[in-house]
Amino acid sequence: MTLEARLNDLIAPIVDAAGFELVRVRVTGSNTKTLQVMAERPDKTMTAEDCAKLSRALSPALEDADPIEGNYNLEVSSPGIDRPLVREKDFEDWQGWQAKLELNRLVEGRKRFKGVLAGMDDGKVALDIEGEDETALFPMEWIASAQLILTEDLIRETMRAEKEDRPA
Repeated sequence: MTLEARLNDLIAPIVDAAGFELVRVRVTGSNTKTLQVMAERPDKTMTAEDCAKLSRALSPALEDADPIEGNYNLEVSSPGIDRPLVREKDFEDWQGWQAKLELNRLVEGRKRFKGVLAGMDDGKVALDIEGEDETALFPMEWIASAQLILTEDLIRETMRAEKEDRPA
């Protein structure tokens, strides 16, 4: 089991208990490592206060388990507007929005694709690529990285959702 998989197993129940959804766990850096925990509320929002709350919830368990050798920094963040897409749920939830995918292999001579997300189809990411007649299907295990493309429509929708979520 990889370090990130072990960290995911340790962190996911704490994130759930705190009322959030875990988006991604990643360890970066070589000398001083950073443990990046990306999470959000079920309504897809995440405030700075939410990040601080989740950091406080995670710290004791990480201290006890000591899962990373040496010193490291804990960084808790939201996915942001041009969020990474890492779970099948992400591809379903953001259906209809523009995204870019990078594959871990060549498909028709290329690794990078842009298009409109069309959800999931039998464990494969469905992407409507401009100029193509048929929806492209990419197995999840082929996807090295994926994220939403920052557009004016996405910014407008995100701001509208945040405004609706704010108490009056």
